Amino acid sequence: MVGALPRERKKIHPHKFNLWLGIGSIVMMFAGLTSAYIVKRSQAGWVTFELPVIFWYSTAAMLLSSLTMLIALKNFRDRLMQRYRMMLGFTLLLGFVFIGLQVLGFTELWRNGITLQASVSYSFLYVIVGLHAAHVLGGIIALLYMLLRGFSIKEKNYSIVPVELVNTYWHFVGLLWIYLLVFLIMIR
Repeated sequence: MVGALPRERKKIHPHKFNLWLGIGSIVMMFAGLTSAYIVKRSQAGWVTFELPVIFWYSTAAMLLSSLTMLIALKNFRDRLMQRYRMMLGFTLLLGFVFIGLQVLGFTELWRNGITLQASVSYSFLYVIVGLHAAHVLGGIIALLYMLLRGFSIKEKNYSIVPVELVNTYWHFVGLLWIYLLVFLIMIR
């Protein structure tokens, strides 16, 4: 057909594509760890344990931080920069609260004899949740960078791509935590 224009395909931004590749890799890593946990727990000598209640509080902090991140993204889209910075700051603060509550939870576990050396099942717990905490710390660094960038006088770049990247990653680590928490509760 002469004169027909080819249909343009909507392309994904290269940074978003790379983020999704990274998320896919992280999902595979945690799928492997949780699968190994399931296999190992059927062996003799496996010890079950109760998760501290404080992990539920850390979950609430993570869920609330996802909400504040959504509001920050909306404020950025609406060019409400003061509100964007405020909500991004709340998200960052809640990220620190999450990590702090996790530390308190593991301190309680440690005091109760649930240590890395005490049992293979405990080691799995520390590795799985510790790796998640490392990914949350990566998100905190990204949030801190975005917050500092939001206060920059020199930079007035209003590209939404970095904000969307941090938003996607932050929601991912939140969903990953919920998966891990449910997994650890159900698999006991």
